[in-house]
Parts: sequence; C-alpha cells; structure tokens
Amino acid sequence: MKPRISVLTLGVDDLEKAVAFYRDGLGLPTEGIVGKEFEHGAVAFFDLQSGVKLALWSRKDLAHETKIPLSAPSSTEMTIGHNVASKEEVDQVMEQARKAGAKIIDPPHEAFWGGYSGHFMDPDGHLWEVVWNPAWELEE
Repeated sequence: MKPRISVLTLGVDDLEKAVAFYRDGLGLPTEGIVGKEFEHGAVAFFDLQSGVKLALWSRKDLAHETKIPLSAPSSTEMTIGHNVASKEEVDQVMEQARKAGAKIIDPPHEAFWGGYSGHFMDPDGHLWEVVWNPAWELEE
C-alpha cells in the first residue's frame, strides 16, 4: 500500500444539511450531491488539496455498501486535522465553523507542545481540530 489517502468519507444523517454546512458554512468547493439516480448512491464530493477529496454519504448507505450494521456514531473515534498558518487563522476558522453551525468543543488555546489549537464538532458529530503547529511549514 502506498502512503496516501485520496478520499475521506464521512457518514452523515442528513446529506442536504451536511452539504450546506461544508459548502455554505465552511466554504469548501463542491458540485453538490451527485448519484441520486442510484439507490444508495447519493454522495457529495469536496475538493481539498492536491487531489484529495472529502465525501459526504448517508450513514445508512455507507452501512449498506460496507455490509456493516448501522450503529450509533461516536465522536471519539477520530479527528480530522486542519492545519493553518497562524494562531489568528485558528481563531478565524473556529469562528467560521461556529457561525456555520458547528459546536465548539475545545476553544482555541495554547497547546502543551507549543502549538495553538481548538476542536469543533460538525452537525453530524465529526470532530475537527484546527491547529497551528510552529514546526510545520504549510504549502498553499
């Protein structure tokens, strides 16, 4: 296996609402929901950096596709990291997420390791960490 990820798929309860959060609230680019003509096929893709995609797909359809029984979601399974170039940008992105309808779980603060970060939860309970790491140089 090569060390790369090309698509990160999030299971959501309300696809239209989730698309509005990521497209309208966070400003991520998308062509909207595609695949509605197929049973279990409706999905939305968002373009991230270097060809990486974020996909939103109904939790029920994801369970059907993977043949894993639908169960209660847990926000503590993983976080999605969004690295930014400054402490001020952490604050800006966290405020943008709050205005879009995210729940601020962990307000921005100085991290014990020397960075600055905060966590928000999207409307479906997925955790995002917005972080400035002084040791990482970001490519724009």
